[in-house]
Amino acid sequence: MNTDALVNINGGRVPTLELFLILTIISLMPSILVMMTSFTRIIIILSFTRNALGVQQTPPNMVLVGIALFLTLFIMDPVIKQINTEAYQPYIKEEINQTEALKRAQIPMKQFMLKQTETNTLNLFVDLSKTEKTEKIEDLPITVIIPSFMTSELKRAFTAGFMIFLPFMLVDIVVSSTLMSMGMVMLPPAMISLPFKLLLFVTVNGWELLFTNLVKSFH
Repeated sequence: MNTDALVNINGGRVPTLELFLILTIISLMPSILVMMTSFTRIIIILSFTRNALGVQQTPPNMVLVGIALFLTLFIMDPVIKQINTEAYQPYIKEEINQTEALKRAQIPMKQFMLKQTETNTLNLFVDLSKTEKTEKIEDLPITVIIPSFMTSELKRAFTAGFMIFLPFMLVDIVVSSTLMSMGMVMLPPAMISLPFKLLLFVTVNGWELLFTNLVKSFH
């Protein structure tokens, strides 16, 4: 254990810096999950899918968050393994100190985020932060990469949401036109179109298709 991080408290030696670091990481875990992983894109696309189907609270929010969480763990598994191998394991074996462990842990996360970040968006935040451009984009500060990644993720999620809405919107238009031509203007079109949208989604094996494309979109 790093003796520089130890202080005397009531005659005992307590690793306060390590404890502080662990508590800080734990408290920031929700923010890390949302801002630095695939979670945001997945949960937004799942929400768009539910709204496009018109089923309101089915699946419930808890189910959508659970699906998004485990898909995120599935997608981020190579990154987590790399951090464990290159940063965490050497640290617990006392081969490197805390600072070096944090630097090594940032590298896989930066590589993942930069792979999903559009160049124009990254250049925008580099200019806004007045950060000097580096030879390797991996050398850019994390404070520039994270907002660039989040902006790109939101753009991709909303673009995917638009594409998901299109076929279901066509079903609504056809049903509405049919009801109007039959003079049934008092009958809510959503009541008639919902079974057809569910049938369409189940027929094309929608959930499996959606999950497959979500995972592939990060590779």
